[in-house]
Amino acid sequence: MMVKNLGENDSILNQFIAEIRDQQIQKDRIRFRRNLERIGEIFAYEISKTMDYSEQEVETPLGSKKMGLPAYQPVLATILRAGLPMHNGFLNYFDNAGNAFISAYRKYHSKTDFDVHIEYTSSPSTEDKTLILTDPMLATASSVVLTYKEICKNGKPRHTHIVTIIASAKGVENLEKELAEENVTIWVGAIDEKLTKKAYIVPGLGDAGDLAFGAKLD
Repeated sequence: MMVKNLGENDSILNQFIAEIRDQQIQKDRIRFRRNLERIGEIFAYEISKTMDYSEQEVETPLGSKKMGLPAYQPVLATILRAGLPMHNGFLNYFDNAGNAFISAYRKYHSKTDFDVHIEYTSSPSTEDKTLILTDPMLATASSVVLTYKEICKNGKPRHTHIVTIIASAKGVENLEKELAEENVTIWVGAIDEKLTKKAYIVPGLGDAGDLAFGAKLD
């Protein structure tokens, strides 16, 4: 398993991450969603470099040109609801991709004790496909691990890219442990060291779903 931290190198990506962290800029909900989308587009471009290409001939009004074009389209998967803007960023680039949507939630037994449950899954076949699973925040990694296993019921992917904008160090460690035998690459924009007792990333950015779509009832 490989971990690729794009935020380690200076690029415009870090500006977008800084803006989604900034509590003043966060007040502009449409800008928050657009930044998640733009970050998704950057990750999509970087992941596209790892994919297979085949030479195809393209006809223009004045002739033809052989070009290396994607040999296949991936399956894009995201966890509702926070993942939707980032998913749209990926879909802007992989516009013919298959799409999977997963509803997962935390069921609290106390203020700090909870289990993650999968409520609903809509997915095409992922057998021998490249799967790109996105979730903007990776705290404990429980949701992503459960989601990956649920999607694999629709077929074993040939390779899976798990993409998150901000991860906790513990979340990355858990992914490496839980999916050690899987053909997985982890992509992150930043890794933060701390988790609160309620499993929120510090400094993180808060609740990505609430910031994108408004507060929900607990």
